[in-house]
Amino acid sequence: MKIIRHTDSKGQIQLAGSKDGRNYFRLTGDLMNHALTAEPADVKKLLAPLEPSQVLCIGLNYRKHAEETGAPIPTTPVLFAKVGRTVQNPGDPIELPRALRSNEVDYECELAVVIGKPCKNATRENALSFVAGYTCVNDVSARDWQLHKDKSGGQWCRGKSFDTFTPLGPCLVTTDEITDPQTLAIKTVLNGKVMQSSHTSDMIFSIRDIIVFLSGSLTLVPGTVICTGTPAGVGLAFKPPVWLQAGDSVTIEIENIGALTNSVVEEVV
Repeated sequence: MKIIRHTDSKGQIQLAGSKDGRNYFRLTGDLMNHALTAEPADVKKLLAPLEPSQVLCIGLNYRKHAEETGAPIPTTPVLFAKVGRTVQNPGDPIELPRALRSNEVDYECELAVVIGKPCKNATRENALSFVAGYTCVNDVSARDWQLHKDKSGGQWCRGKSFDTFTPLGPCLVTTDEITDPQTLAIKTVLNGKVMQSSHTSDMIFSIRDIIVFLSGSLTLVPGTVICTGTPAGVGLAFKPPVWLQAGDSVTIEIENIGALTNSVVEEVV
């Protein structure tokens, strides 16, 4: 099933589900425990599929991306978190930071994993059983605040955690539709031009590996979103670099999930 979160004509937030990806019907319950009704969904505005309990991210998780940045292949997953109000809805704008200014804002297409039940000390054999579904995420990154130590302090959270820097959507696809998350084509399209085009089989650490690593001696609560890394073709890697600019349109597309599109604007300060 494909599940969306939306507002209806009364301004209320609702869930809807679709078996065919075209016709949506109201869901009762919540994202993790729900039932599909026969009532057509009253969709006025599409929202991010969920409000995450936390956003955990894996860096340098595609071999060709590590190669294009000149970074060694990691032997352990590179973990960072996105904090604050970073989540953005499909169709709503990514804001270029202007109060704490960044001139090096980059796109990153990624497969997002949504944890559906408490998960601690998962094994490779049962790791995927904790997954509620998958969605697209744009791990927007201010490279100057991420990589320049005089700004970042040597960590990535600041450059990854500006408002609107985690667009999610357009839907959550349940695991009965995506039984193997390592078989998906993934790409970024910027202003109609394909910038990233890859496949989740290029991941260094699989989704199973990531869940095992993150849940080791740590409980992943329902609603945890795991961003699983970006493939080659980020703006940073071009010569000269390709940074997001006001007026741009950026789309993340993942096979069997759909397309997540956001415009780009400057923050109003």
